[in-house]
Amino acid sequence: MVASPAPAENPFWREKTLEEMTASEWEALCDGCARCCLNKLEDADTGAIEWTNVACLMLDEAACRCRDYENRQKTVSDCVPLTPQTVRSLTWLPPSCAYRLIAEGRELYWWHYLVSGDRETVHQAGISVRGRTVSENDVPVEDLEEFIVDWPGEEAGDGAGD
Repeated sequence: MVASPAPAENPFWREKTLEEMTASEWEALCDGCARCCLNKLEDADTGAIEWTNVACLMLDEAACRCRDYENRQKTVSDCVPLTPQTVRSLTWLPPSCAYRLIAEGRELYWWHYLVSGDRETVHQAGISVRGRTVSENDVPVEDLEEFIVDWPGEEAGDGAGD
């Protein structure tokens, strides 16, 4: 593991609750993994989440960002905006998600750019979806089960933060 620079003594994510963060602090928490932009399947009986590598049509896979973030809900009606309330209730946020980590009172992983100082470390650590997705434009919804994959950090404690 590459040594990461020491974070500021009192960074905002350690000092504030999700509700107390400014809009720019809130947006800064996004690590750029883009996993929230993937299609997921939920077992109706158990609630278990299966991850696919099928990305929202709005995802810019190279940048791991939405192509039109400000207007995404106009284009994608089922896009779920992340808020302090939704972060605490969504079962499909990956355990490595910074929003989820902060909501649970946990630390950000070494590869998060707020810790590493480099937006590329999420990609270098293999956490992001960069280079590993197909567009939902190319996959009929009835075929999603054929695109189920395992992602690093999918399960808490699997070493994604090591």
